[in-house]
Amino acid sequence: MANFATLDELKARLDWTLDADEERIAASALEDASDLACLHAGRDWTSANAPRIVRTLVLKACRRFMNNPSGYTQSRAGDETLGWGDDQGEDAGTVYFSADERRMLQEIGGRKPGLVSAQISAWNSRRRPVAAGLVPVAQPAPDARPFPLFSDEVEPW
Repeated sequence: MANFATLDELKARLDWTLDADEERIAASALEDASDLACLHAGRDWTSANAPRIVRTLVLKACRRFMNNPSGYTQSRAGDETLGWGDDQGEDAGTVYFSADERRMLQEIGGRKPGLVSAQISAWNSRRRPVAAGLVPVAQPAPDARPFPLFSDEVEPW
């Protein structure tokens, strides 16, 4: 599986220069984020055929991780306290996509959540063609006509 972003692109988004150990961590974060992007989208993209927004989302997730790789939610030094609001919960200290980012990846991949209507029928049954807007009725007489369900331009109620 290919990375959707390069290490140089991630370095350009960070506020500091990475040392060798941080570069190793950043490279693995890019791999993890790329794998997660494919998982959430349900696609097997390569770096050549993935939409550009996927690269942006991968870089955003990696930047979030590199800013706080240990997953701290609060840090205190003397009189100063620093808190991270977006790294709370089970995702703290890992590469992750927010709920909005996951939803966006699913939509890009064609996986739209929601209700789906599926037509069902009995085994070996056949559908009879019915004119649009008409409900079939039991045929008590040979000249019985279907009942209109709603009005249309041709035959209003």
